Amino acid sequence: MPAAHPLLLELFTEELPPKALNRLGQAFAEGIAAGLKSRGLLADGSTTTAYATPRRLAVRLSAVLPQGADSEFSEKLMPVSVGLDASGQPTPALQKKLAAKGLEGVDVSGLARESDGKNEQLVYRGIAKGAVLAPALQAALEDTLGKLPIPKVMSYQLADGVTTVRFVRPAHGLVALHGDTVVDICALGLRAGRNTRGHRFQSRATIELPSADAYEALLHEPGRVIASFDQRRAAIERQLRDQAARLQASLGDEADVASLLDEVCALVEYPTVYVGEFESEFLAVPQECLILTMRLNQKYFPLFDAATGKLTHRFLIVSNMALANPSNIVEGNQRVVRPRLADARFFFETDKKVPLAGRVEQLGTIVYHNKLGTQLERAQRVRALARWVAGAIGADPERADRAALLAKADLVTGMVGEFPELQGVMGAYYAAADGEASDVVEAIRQQYRIRLDQPVDADGATAAALFVAERAETLLGIWSIGLVPTGDKDPYGLRRAALGLISAFEQLDAGGRLSAGGAGLTLDGLLARAAETFATPPTAAQIDEVRAFVFERYRNQLAGQFDRAAVDAVVAVAPPLAQVPARVRAVVAFSALPEAAALAAANKRIGNLLKKVEGEPGAVDEALLKEPAEQALAQAVRTLRPQAEGKFAQGDFAGALTVLSQAREPVDAFFADVMVMAEDPAVRANRLALLAELHRTMNHVADLSRLATA
Repeated sequence: MPAAHPLLLELFTEELPPKALNRLGQAFAEGIAAGLKSRGLLADGSTTTAYATPRRLAVRLSAVLPQGADSEFSEKLMPVSVGLDASGQPTPALQKKLAAKGLEGVDVSGLARESDGKNEQLVYRGIAKGAVLAPALQAALEDTLGKLPIPKVMSYQLADGVTTVRFVRPAHGLVALHGDTVVDICALGLRAGRNTRGHRFQSRATIELPSADAYEALLHEPGRVIASFDQRRAAIERQLRDQAARLQASLGDEADVASLLDEVCALVEYPTVYVGEFESEFLAVPQECLILTMRLNQKYFPLFDAATGKLTHRFLIVSNMALANPSNIVEGNQRVVRPRLADARFFFETDKKVPLAGRVEQLGTIVYHNKLGTQLERAQRVRALARWVAGAIGADPERADRAALLAKADLVTGMVGEFPELQGVMGAYYAAADGEASDVVEAIRQQYRIRLDQPVDADGATAAALFVAERAETLLGIWSIGLVPTGDKDPYGLRRAALGLISAFEQLDAGGRLSAGGAGLTLDGLLARAAETFATPPTAAQIDEVRAFVFERYRNQLAGQFDRAAVDAVVAVAPPLAQVPARVRAVVAFSALPEAAALAAANKRIGNLLKKVEGEPGAVDEALLKEPAEQALAQAVRTLRPQAEGKFAQGDFAGALTVLSQAREPVDAFFADVMVMAEDPAVRANRLALLAELHRTMNHVADLSRLATA
């Protein structure tokens, strides 16, 4: 077996799309590794290292063979009766088959014979030579380039002025080294060599690589390039946190920091972090505006006061240049950010000149959906529903109505026009500037939250009313015009709306507000009232579909936390949304009882029997209970049902199920000793009525048949 050596493959390009860079780098490395492995060229224990910078995709495989091992193979040719004549000589059909496979000189008498169960087949057995590295790498590279997750392909001409190539960005160099030997391959009009390039400005133009192992070190110095995406990202993060600590500041929300880190890492090859600042007077603008313009437009990391969390006038710049005197870089970035901040200040001051309420009518010029009308029409629907929800949860309907009226008015402001991400946020600032009530301001601010995560108290009731109303209107409205989520497509965020609605019911219940006013808030009542707000109301079937959709979202959410069968058992009875988690926990506890399996199986058996009954079973006639086992079961139902219902009414679902576990013995005895489907129609109907009563009692908390294993 020939010795294995490291293999380096690098494709040098113009600047790659930053948001796709890491994914492209991983796909490039994985594709090459998979291609060589499938051809038997990766030695045991070989490791794969991916590299990705703004101007290159590369991979290093630690142990690659120059040629794979030979292998035996066999190939069925045709039935013996077709391939050989009566004298055992090859027929023209066999000769043609052998020629097509390049086996003209094969001695026919040496062909093996195997039975396939129907016919005896002629089989050729031979030795396949192992794959050779150069053609195998060529094939793996071509296959990988064709499958890269490229966001948008470019077409460009090669230097010959004739040939057109399609790739994510124009490619200018190809390196392929096996140990210290160049592998003769080509791609995108380039032939492989050993020369690469370092930093665009801070290294010499060409770096000659003596071997595959020298790649990372020589790129780092003298190339001034950190080739590994992960190492470069870690270096940026380390410098950012060091600078922030030195300034007694923080980088803010970790999720935002991580997202920006990934993008900035794809923009630099040799990162260095510098501190910039802007005039403190800009801090009079809402900090969300300044943060967004710095992160989104300039790729800066805003700095926040470590004690208060407030935005400061400093920010961190991730530069691609490491200089002893970076003043020009810092001053240049400061000059660039000032006009951006000035624009934000201008929008803020200008927007405040028109009260938010004065902008509402302009929503009539914005189409929400051509089948659902304008944003103004939508606001009227949400207003009506928010007032109703407020009454159901003990909030002030007038405040909820005001919040719903103003909720979308910031869509016509200059700031939101420039930064759509600030919807709701700016509406809250403008509402506060207009002197709106604090709970109205907070409702506008919270309307775009994904979920509610705190118990709803009196101060948060207005916000909860708007939150619930908007999601119910979205779900029913979008569903009613046929835009149902499919697969991974959900352009109107109905899954998110359903999960938000679920969270609202949970937190309203935690705050004791689901029955705080009127008849209380239920999912059925909410959907029915929401349907009435539409000029063309959703059908009853569509309302049922939305209800099922919400429960399905809940099922999927809880399935990762609890036993799936327990979740299914609860969701099957469609209980009040806020009770679902407590019921699931109760069913999980019940499942651990020794009586659970037998009762679940009996429950399933009863359900199957009742499916055969036409109409609703009548009341149990005590006089028709003749068998001791059925009398005992009837007595158990009479005794246990009020106890279980009492526990249930108190919200003690686990207690209710524990009471029902006492029914195991009479249930087992009934099915062992009693013929349910008796010949006497009256006796049969009476026994089915008894089972129906038991079935209703057992399934009050959940459909226990879903716990049956068979």
